[in-house]
Amino acid sequence: MVKFILGAKGAGKTRWLIEGANKEIESGNGNIAFVDVDDEHIFTLKHEVRLINAKDYGVETLPELYGFLSGMLAMDFDLEKIYIDSVYKIIPIKSENLSSVYNELEIISKRSECDIYINVDFSLDEVPEEMKENAIEVK
Repeated sequence: MVKFILGAKGAGKTRWLIEGANKEIESGNGNIAFVDVDDEHIFTLKHEVRLINAKDYGVETLPELYGFLSGMLAMDFDLEKIYIDSVYKIIPIKSENLSSVYNELEIISKRSECDIYINVDFSLDEVPEEMKENAIEVK
C-alpha cells in the first residue's frame, strides 16, 4: 500500500509522518524506517525507528529513490512500513508525474509487503482523480 500525505507547506505533514512512525513502532509488529533529507528529527522519532538521511546516500532522482528503497527492503525482510519525509526537496516531484511515482512505489510495496507513506506539497485538488483514494490531506 502506498499513501501520499498531502498539504501545503507548514500544514503538519511531517508531524503526521512522525506520529505515525512512533505509533507503529509501539505496536511492535515489524521494523519501521523513516527516510528524510536531514537528521533534524533524530530526537523526535522513537529510537527504535530507523532514521535514514537519503542525502547521505546520494539519492537525487526518482530512479535512485526506487533503488534505494528496494535495497533497504532487500536487507530487512521485517521492514513493515517506510515513512518518506520531504524528499521533494531534493527530487522534483510534479503533480503530472505523481501517478507514475505511485505506480513505481506500489510495485516496490507489493513485492515486499511493506507500506509506504510519502509526503508531497500538493493539495487534494492538485492530485489526479485516480490518485485521490491513495491520498490523505493534512490541513
